[in-house]
Amino acid sequence: MSENTARAAVILAAGQGTRMKSPLPKVLHKVGGRSMLDRAIDAAFELGCDRVVVVVGNHSPEVRRAAAERVGEDNIAIQDPPMGTGHAVNAAREVLKDFDGSVIVSYADCPLLSARVLGPVFDLAAEADVAVLGFEAADPAAYGRLILDGDKLDAIVEAREATPEQLLVTACNSGVLACDRERLFSLLSDVKNENSKGEYYLTDIVGLARGRGLQPRVVMAREDDTLGANSQAELAVAERVWQDGVRKGFMDNGVHMPAPETVFFCYDTEVEPGVVIEPNVVFGEGVSISSGAVIRAFSHLEGARVGPGALIGPYARLRPGADIGKDVHIGNFVEVKNVTIGEGAKANHLSYLGDGSVGAGSNIGAGTIFCNYDGFFKYRTVIGERAFIGSNSSLVAPVTVGDGAMTGSGSVITQDVPADALAFERNTQTEKPGWAKAFRTRKAAEKAEAKKK
Repeated sequence: MSENTARAAVILAAGQGTRMKSPLPKVLHKVGGRSMLDRAIDAAFELGCDRVVVVVGNHSPEVRRAAAERVGEDNIAIQDPPMGTGHAVNAAREVLKDFDGSVIVSYADCPLLSARVLGPVFDLAAEADVAVLGFEAADPAAYGRLILDGDKLDAIVEAREATPEQLLVTACNSGVLACDRERLFSLLSDVKNENSKGEYYLTDIVGLARGRGLQPRVVMAREDDTLGANSQAELAVAERVWQDGVRKGFMDNGVHMPAPETVFFCYDTEVEPGVVIEPNVVFGEGVSISSGAVIRAFSHLEGARVGPGALIGPYARLRPGADIGKDVHIGNFVEVKNVTIGEGAKANHLSYLGDGSVGAGSNIGAGTIFCNYDGFFKYRTVIGERAFIGSNSSLVAPVTVGDGAMTGSGSVITQDVPADALAFERNTQTEKPGWAKAFRTRKAAEKAEAKKK
C-alpha cells in the first residue's frame, strides 16, 4: 500500500504492429481522429500524472518522435529486443529511478482506456498492494484469467498456461495495473521467462506479490473499455464503440440525430444542446456547433465554428477557418475555407468561398467563386454588409465589395466596388445566324462517315 500521492504512467508502445499490415505504425492509427498513442498520453495527463513514460522500440522512429513531442525525450524508454510485457515495463526502470509515487501501466494500442477507466485503478492502488484492472469477457478466448477471491487476486494465469478449470473463468486481465514504483520494479526483478513463449510476463508480479505476503486486488471495467486494436478490423471495432459512446452522450445532452449511426464525430467535436444533425455528416478536428444550428445531410465539417441558428448543407463543406455566424445559410455544394460569414448572410448554392469575409445580411449567388490563389500566394475577398453578389460571379482577390453593393451575374470583378454601387463586366453578345444548324449538319455527316469505316 502506498501513501504517496504522486502519479506516473508507463505506456507500452513498442509492439511491432505487423497485424495492421500498414506502413503507418500501429499506435499512430487513429480512433475518433486522434492517434491511439495520443489517446493514451491524454489519459495519463488527465489523471494528473507527474511523469508519463512511453516505452518504444528501435524499429519505429516515427513512434519515438511522436511520443517525444508529447512527453519529452527524457521520458522515452527503449525496449530492444521485445521480450514481453514485463520486459517492456522494466525498460522504464532507469527513467523512473528518482520517482516516488504510484505507477500505472497502460497500453498505446488500447484506445478506449480513458482517464474514466484508469482512474479507479489509481484509486485502488492507494489502498491495495497491487491494483489490477479486469473485465468480464463474453468470450475469454486467449485472455489471461483472473483467479479471484472476491476483489482479492490470487493469480493471473495466461491462457496458454491455464488448466482446463482455469479456462472456464470469465474474469479476464486487461493488462493494466498500478502500484508503488519501488514495489513494481522490485517485483519485476524476480520475474522469470520460464514459460511457453520464453517471455517476461508483467502478470507474473501478482503471484510474486502473493509470495511476499502482499495482497493484489482487482477493479472491474466494461469489456469494451479494454479493447485492443491490433488489426484493421479491431481498429474499426474500437472506432464503432467510441463513436457509439459519443453519439449517445450528445443525444443525452439534447442533440437531435435521426440516424446517429451515420454521423461520425472527432475527439474534440463540440455540439451544444438543440442542434440537429441529419444523416451522413462527418466532423473532422476543431468543430464547434452552437445551439439551434442544423447540419443537413452529407455535409463535411473540419476546423469550423457554426453559430446559433445556422443552416448548413446538405452537401456542404466547411474547411478550416470557416466561421459561420448566427442564422447564416450555407447550402448545397458550397465550400467555405478561412472565411468569416456575418449574421444572416446566405450562400445557398454551388459556390467556393475561400479566404475573406462576408458581411451580415449579404447574399452570395449560385456559382460565385472567390478567386483567392495565383499559384504562389493567397489573397482575401472582403464583402460588406447587405451586399448582393450575382450568380456566376468571379471575385478576383484581393478585392473589396462595399456595403450594399451589387455585382451583375456572370461578372469577373477585379477592382474594388464602392458601397451601394453596381459593378458588372460583360462582353458584347455576338450572334451568328444559322451557325448552330450548320454545325449540327456538318458533325452529323462526319459521324455517319466515321461509322462506315
